[in-house]
Amino acid sequence: MTEFQKRVYKAVEQIPQGTVVTYGEVARMAGNVRASRAVGNILHKNPFFGVVPCHRVVHADGALAAPFAFGGERVQRELLEKEGVTFTQDGRVDMKKHGYVFEQG
Repeated sequence: MTEFQKRVYKAVEQIPQGTVVTYGEVARMAGNVRASRAVGNILHKNPFFGVVPCHRVVHADGALAAPFAFGGERVQRELLEKEGVTFTQDGRVDMKKHGYVFEQG
């Protein structure tokens, strides 16, 4: 596992229950603001399901990940709803209510 992958998983582990972050935010926290697609690929292969809550990572507009590795959008939505995350009429996460931004540091 690369150092970047380790930093991605560590960042995702810090996302509080009931909140979501964007792929870009995870990339920033892992040290490469331009690596949001790489973050998606890394999380798609998450070997720590149940420990690293990759279901809490969504697109910048609140859209779910169609290729969510553990069952698709339906499963991702179910996992988020169990944590109290709400969605807009068009099926996106209500980012104003549930979006989380990591503190700098």
